[in-house]
Amino acid sequence: MTDIKLIMPEPWADYELIDSGNFQKLERFGEFVLSRPEPQAIWDKSLSDADWERQAHATFRRDRQSPERGDWQTSPTMRDPWYVSFKQGGLQLRFKLALTTFKHVGIFPEQANNWQYIHDRVTAISADVPRPKVLNLFAYTGGASLAARQAGADVTHVDAVKPVISWARENMDYSELDNIRWVVEDAVKFVRREVRRGNRYNGIILDPPAYGRGPDGEKWVLEEHLNDLLKSCADLLDRTDFFFIINLYSLGFSSLILDNLMGQIFGTVPNPEWGELCMTDSHQKRLPLGVFYRFAS
Repeated sequence: MTDIKLIMPEPWADYELIDSGNFQKLERFGEFVLSRPEPQAIWDKSLSDADWERQAHATFRRDRQSPERGDWQTSPTMRDPWYVSFKQGGLQLRFKLALTTFKHVGIFPEQANNWQYIHDRVTAISADVPRPKVLNLFAYTGGASLAARQAGADVTHVDAVKPVISWARENMDYSELDNIRWVVEDAVKFVRREVRRGNRYNGIILDPPAYGRGPDGEKWVLEEHLNDLLKSCADLLDRTDFFFIINLYSLGFSSLILDNLMGQIFGTVPNPEWGELCMTDSHQKRLPLGVFYRFAS
């Protein structure tokens, strides 16, 4: 049995978690500082409210009628959209960011360690497989897809939301990459069809939400559908040269649940790592931002 790990990205120039607390986080993305809700930051802020107000170029305010949506209060100097770069190890990526009504901006910085992991695994597999096949499910704006593609993978990027696919395609262009396969479809339907076709992938990446809807109204509920989806993914994963990553952001979803699922479905796997994704703010408070499980041949 492996020990639970805390995965924290290495510092990168265009991102900084400045402070967290009172159910909020203060972050710098490139030249702009944003204040956003963060339900797990239950401790006190280290900086004063006046400091937060002075630094923030944009502050997200929730709509009282909606637990998810809201709007942004912005300073006159705030640009929307804007762009950031990620340069680390062998990766050089560029992303478009934008202020959305769901508080998201287009990247999850805590995933930076996984981007490097994906790049390294694809590079290693390429020694035996000239063009490794990678499947990215619930792929959002494509950070993981770009990391795999830059390492030379044949990438299939699946998301149910067409505008998000368009955003990911822009990020591909900004990162000077090409030839990612874009699929606008419900992830469960796509995976089941790939199993029937007998297809295999060297790498599979999953970032499923707690709840969601497919393009034809398909309902996704994490607790109800994850087990079956993982079983189908096990059928798709190459038996010789492979890696697998899953991230979950649902509050209260323990990494122990993932460990149990993976043990039952995949059995004994090589080089397993599992635990929590987190970021450390500039005052040394560690902010949990999801759980993960990954392994590789």
